[in-house]
Amino acid sequence: MTDRNLKILIVEDEVPKSTQIELFLRGLCIPMNIRFARSVNSALDCLDEEIPDLLLLDMSLPTIDVDIPKKESGGRPQGFGGVEVLRHMKYSAISCPTIVVTGYEAFPREGGDLDITQLKFELELEFPNILHGILHYNSTYETWKSELKIAFERFKSDKESE
Repeated sequence: MTDRNLKILIVEDEVPKSTQIELFLRGLCIPMNIRFARSVNSALDCLDEEIPDLLLLDMSLPTIDVDIPKKESGGRPQGFGGVEVLRHMKYSAISCPTIVVTGYEAFPREGGDLDITQLKFELELEFPNILHGILHYNSTYETWKSELKIAFERFKSDKESE
């Protein structure tokens, strides 16, 4: 990797989860600049402004940022808001390695629930050049950290071979 700081965008609407992810990344002791987006629309705005080196993306996101003091709900909740972000990237030819970090192990949809293994399979088929991993985040267990470290190391290795 180059001498410049790694640019990372974390797209996550839950502050405790984004804080834990940020603390984990900073613990890797790699120079990085981290930006945050808390909704589908703010993620798209960030991607239009500057393409990061790495995107960490939640699956379930509100349409717009939730504004608690103003009692704004964030628009309609989207169980697959992360897919909307990925599709925008694909159709806009935005090439940014992405690791999906989701708090859900199953996603309701017409025709029956989609488990995380099936989701990974479908996302890898639709976004083979973007997706660099998908993992389940559970704050009770440390498993997500080792999975994120593996996905991050894979990302770093791919970046160094460019």
